[in-house]
Amino acid sequence: MRYLKLVLSVFIITITIISCNSKAPKKLETYQCPMQCEGDKIYSEITSCPICKMDMKLIKNTSIKNNDNISQASIFNLTSKWHTEEGNEIQLKNLRGKTLVVVMIYTSCKAACPRLVADMRNIEAQIPTESLKKLNFVLITIDPKTDTPERLKAFALENYMDDEQWTFLQGTESSVREFANVLAMKYKQISPIDFSHSNIISVFNPEGELVHQQEGLGVNNKETVSEILKLVK
Repeated sequence: MRYLKLVLSVFIITITIISCNSKAPKKLETYQCPMQCEGDKIYSEITSCPICKMDMKLIKNTSIKNNDNISQASIFNLTSKWHTEEGNEIQLKNLRGKTLVVVMIYTSCKAACPRLVADMRNIEAQIPTESLKKLNFVLITIDPKTDTPERLKAFALENYMDDEQWTFLQGTESSVREFANVLAMKYKQISPIDFSHSNIISVFNPEGELVHQQEGLGVNNKETVSEILKLVK
């Protein structure tokens, strides 16, 4: 009997240790740009900084937070700060939870941007009303010096894009360039008031992962709408 009790005690202790270990947070080797170009953003593998191109450096082990996992492919890893058309300061992770339809424009554009805006409105028109609450149409200016929050607000009102599902963002020149690189969207200032730029509408799932891109002006957006409807079901 004494032997049986000893075996049972060892078994219970072993199970307890295993249980405690399973609840302990996992440890992960993390890397960061030595210049901290992206603030506190970290990576789980060695790579090069997308901004300064320097090799990442190993930093101390950190715990994975199980309640706030964000994949490495998510735009919510970007730590830059933005201003909305209402003048509020946010980070991209504040947009988490909704499907995002994103385009980069500038308000003084007289050629491509009005057509991109029309494409965004056309996409919105094809989404059932009850699904719009799960969507956020985001327009990011590539001319942050000119497009202040006040100007973006006026543009939203002029174009009937002031409903809850529309968000306009003004960043810094570096944060705009960083985000454009994520989208593989190219732009260049060709005069004090004019830019040449790619014409891309991007769709992100509620976790900030890119799932679809539409390139061109006035193109058939059937596939884009289809991808959005899959995400807002």
